[in-house]
Amino acid sequence: MTIIRLGYSAISTHVKNSSTSKTMTYSTFSKLTDREAAIRKLEKIANSNLANVHRLFKHNVAHDIQFYRISSKLIPLADHPDIEKWNYMRPLQESLTQLKSFLDEHPDYRVDFHADHFVLINSPDKEVLKTSIKTLRMHYRLLKGMGIEPIHRCVMHVGGGYNDKEQALEQFIQNWAYVPQDLQQMIILENDDKTFDLHDTLYLCEKLDIPLVFDYHHHLANHSKDNWAEDWDRVVQTWEHSKLPVKMHISSPKSENQFRSHADYVDVEMFLNFLRAVKGSVNQIDCMIEAKQKDDALFKLMEDIKENRDIKILDGGSFKIL
Repeated sequence: MTIIRLGYSAISTHVKNSSTSKTMTYSTFSKLTDREAAIRKLEKIANSNLANVHRLFKHNVAHDIQFYRISSKLIPLADHPDIEKWNYMRPLQESLTQLKSFLDEHPDYRVDFHADHFVLINSPDKEVLKTSIKTLRMHYRLLKGMGIEPIHRCVMHVGGGYNDKEQALEQFIQNWAYVPQDLQQMIILENDDKTFDLHDTLYLCEKLDIPLVFDYHHHLANHSKDNWAEDWDRVVQTWEHSKLPVKMHISSPKSENQFRSHADYVDVEMFLNFLRAVKGSVNQIDCMIEAKQKDDALFKLMEDIKENRDIKILDGGSFKIL
């Protein structure tokens, strides 16, 4: 028996006008002649994004959704080199304090981030690595501002293959030494759908003591070994020292021809095949849905899954597989 909590990321299809990724391009910013006024506009956008995060927190808890991934685009231009002196945390303090108060009232509510694709720890370019660390620091500060312990709260991919996958893996290990320890502790790694499969990612996670987020759809699209279940215990072991439950990603292929693309909803049989293989291996798994229809995909999956005899529904966003 294992408890499964479902979550979704960034956007709700049910809460109107609730974007948490409103932005301003640097081109627009640079055309504003009054720099202070331009900065104020950035701050207004960021606070609007955080206000919508608060709305989504309330929506989620009202529907028993206890797992949510915040957009990594909360603060426009936060890591742009031409605005380095902008102390973006100060004008966001009130909004972050409101989120902290909410999370204090809901201690079981799990929140995390997914770093953008341009955050590349294994880049051979020192400037790219420097910018990546700066962006990770932004995530760390936001988590702290919300009163969240940052440990194991930011998932990311291994990075680019750079035409030599083995060297790219070793480059990750070399560059890891340049990542500050508090940021190292924040990071969890995900197997991807094109380059670094489950075994590649396990190699890094076991060597560097990083929890692995198993993406089942990515594995089906990119694997060197079909029987992933043989390595499930190794995945679980990477979470051995974490206070958080094992985390995974679930989505379904859009079509055979667009296998890597995410479908609108999750194929319930595909999901059950995974769950029946791992049930009883851990007490709880938090499953992040990466379907296009976001929270609507979560609601539909809960409806679809309750028809099965080995499923016991716990609430609107979680169940047991017996």
